[in-house]
Amino acid sequence: MKKEVLVETSARHVHVSRADLDVLFGEGYELTHKKDLSQPGQFACEERVAVVGEKGSFPAVSILGPIRPATQVELSLTDARSIGVAAPVRESGDIASTGACKLVGPKGEVTIDCGVISAKRHIHATPADAEKYGLEDKQTVCVKVESDGRSLIFDDVVVRVNPNFALAMHIDTDESNAAGAKPGMMGEIL
Repeated sequence: MKKEVLVETSARHVHVSRADLDVLFGEGYELTHKKDLSQPGQFACEERVAVVGEKGSFPAVSILGPIRPATQVELSLTDARSIGVAAPVRESGDIASTGACKLVGPKGEVTIDCGVISAKRHIHATPADAEKYGLEDKQTVCVKVESDGRSLIFDDVVVRVNPNFALAMHIDTDESNAAGAKPGMMGEIL
């Protein structure tokens, strides 16, 4: 049986805490749902913020909802380098001792001392998906993707198992460009 997984590109984005959202957009502000994402309960918002580093900025980075316990900025390594911020490769939520930046919204700005990461490539899977493919939570696997002139094998892909997930692999824009990824691309878990 071929173990296929949808490969999706995750562009730069920000997750915000309640406290930081209040500073950036005003006390009690609520995020505006723009569109659902592939993972259940996750959505892109109409709101955007500037992400500012020592060497430059991105003026309009999307916020993804819902609100999180801690603010987190996810950039590709190229993005991070271009604006002069550190972005160690980490799993989402693992933000201790990570990069710092400033976020600027329409009502205020916030400097985060840590929270900038380059998201580790990963597969979201339900327990049923994991059982079907013989995978375990936190296991690392390789995923082969085939494209015209850019086929490659991604190593160090962490599997994340949760009943609230939908089966998909997430890579950042650097990885997507390296593989010549297109919407709907499938990968094979090796």
